[in-house]
Amino acid sequence: MSTTTLDRKSIRNSVGPGPAFHRVLNSEFIKFRTLMSTLILLASTAVVMVGFSALGAWGTGQITKQAAEDPQAAAAIAAQGGDLAVTVPTSGIVFAQLILGSLGVLLMSSEFTTGMARSTFAAVPRRLSPFLAKLVVVMVSAFVLTAVATYVAGLVALPILNNYDLKLDLGSSQSVKLLLVNSIYVAAVAAIGMALGTLVRNSAGGIMSLVGLFFVAPIAFQLIPGDFFKEASKYLPGNTISPLTAVEHVPDTLEAWQAGLVLGAWVVVPVALAMILLKKRDV
Repeated sequence: MSTTTLDRKSIRNSVGPGPAFHRVLNSEFIKFRTLMSTLILLASTAVVMVGFSALGAWGTGQITKQAAEDPQAAAAIAAQGGDLAVTVPTSGIVFAQLILGSLGVLLMSSEFTTGMARSTFAAVPRRLSPFLAKLVVVMVSAFVLTAVATYVAGLVALPILNNYDLKLDLGSSQSVKLLLVNSIYVAAVAAIGMALGTLVRNSAGGIMSLVGLFFVAPIAFQLIPGDFFKEASKYLPGNTISPLTAVEHVPDTLEAWQAGLVLGAWVVVPVALAMILLKKRDV
């Protein structure tokens, strides 16, 4: 009995640290960019963001045109015309977060559903290395894609907005702020999705959990009567983006710094829990 225990301990101790982290990161990036499903989801995100930006520019112009018949409404819209136009390039963020969040889920859940996790963790005994490498890859990819797609969406929206005499300055401080904050937000959603994929280990279950958290819960909290749910809805991850991108603080919402902390907590807690369970559970 003691010999068996000793043998197991010696085998466990004989496992080396495995490849260096930069090699694991390079391996995960190769895996990420060579999967057809990944490329399709990334391309779909860019197309959706650009398409909704064009549609948003047209819709904003139509509203402005129709409001010209009402002098009071026209004056109100003219006063905030810049504010109307500046949000057009980010019209598709709601759908971008769903697609890239689902990509985060698939990135980890597919390892378990296909059995690739056994090969991955056999090659890299320290399980947190591939997990963190995947996390870096998906967050950086989500940030870069969102930022580039937002800028391209703004370029596409410019001529449409100009037809309605609406001005959009892509170099303004507010435009840059919206681009950066929304890109960080989508990267955070992708990280939450990856954590859910690790916890659930099922693609459908992870995606449904993501949809429930970002789309179903905010609606349910609004429909359920009571001050508790009204207050609690402010702390849902999907409701943190508005305070972060608002020009001025909107009453009955979190402050920008509070929203940032809440969003950070929604990333750190699931990721930390996923890392703990990844080490403890069998592959």
